[in-house]
Amino acid sequence: MQRYAAEHTCESTVSTVDIPSDDMKGRVIGREGRNIRAFEKASGVDVIVDDTPGVVVVSAFDPVRREIARVALERLIQDGRIHPGRIEEIVEETRKNIEREIVEIGKRASIEANVGGLHRKQIELLGRLRYRTSYGQNVLRHSVECAYLCQIMAEELGLDGRLARRCGLLHDIGKAVDHEVEGGHPQIGAEFCKRFNERAEVLNAIAGHHGDIDSISPYTPLVTAADAISASRPGGRRESLERYVKRLEQLEQMASAHQGVQQAYAIQAGREVRVIVDANRVDDAVAHKIARDIAKQVEQELTYPGEVKVTVLREVRAVEFAH
Repeated sequence: MQRYAAEHTCESTVSTVDIPSDDMKGRVIGREGRNIRAFEKASGVDVIVDDTPGVVVVSAFDPVRREIARVALERLIQDGRIHPGRIEEIVEETRKNIEREIVEIGKRASIEANVGGLHRKQIELLGRLRYRTSYGQNVLRHSVECAYLCQIMAEELGLDGRLARRCGLLHDIGKAVDHEVEGGHPQIGAEFCKRFNERAEVLNAIAGHHGDIDSISPYTPLVTAADAISASRPGGRRESLERYVKRLEQLEQMASAHQGVQQAYAIQAGREVRVIVDANRVDDAVAHKIARDIAKQVEQELTYPGEVKVTVLREVRAVEFAH
């Protein structure tokens, strides 16, 4: 572990954006707050503008979403043209750029861990792990750590260090999509890697590193050991952040499950859930009912401090083109 000596870093849930002047702060807010509302709606984050000079705080529990919002807001401030149409355009462009960056991050991680022959889809999922944390520990750094530890232990035992490294790097790949697919991350990761003809030892190490299935090779217990060492090193993990993020994810999933809901964002550190409904399928009366139903469901199923405000937004847009 000392030979690897990884940095101890934990992700936070806020990012700050520098604002050159109070005049620009006013333009970010817009007339009667229309710009800031459009930005929050397009990006799904909470923008906090307070008396602190020179900064605006972007808050969201989802790190990918927060990074998209931070970069988009910086671009808008540099551009100076801040209005709802431009905001939507910049947020969408930034989202595409971040997706490209995720692939680059995945490539760098595979080079760092010296694991070759990965499919582009596997590289993309590795890149996504950079934006995931497990008990406050960055999952991509944890995966690279496990790759090194597996290699060291395998070579001490006279096993194949390259194969051990591959098992270690890919063991948590299911965490990149476990919030979109049913099942636990070991099973999801193994099924995903099976499509790309990974060796049986690698698939068994991914599926069995939490003891869910029997080991068929010595590499599976090595990954289990490396996983435990990386997780228990000083500064490796923090319990409270994970529970907080899980609660916010549950809040969004709960709201999204209702019929007619297009998007749901948990903001204000989970004290508010903002729900955007499809204006064609939901009328005003149904919007009120959705807000009431979500509030009741939150009361019954979630444990949370204080109160949770449910805001349902129903917007009608008419767009025509003059040729």
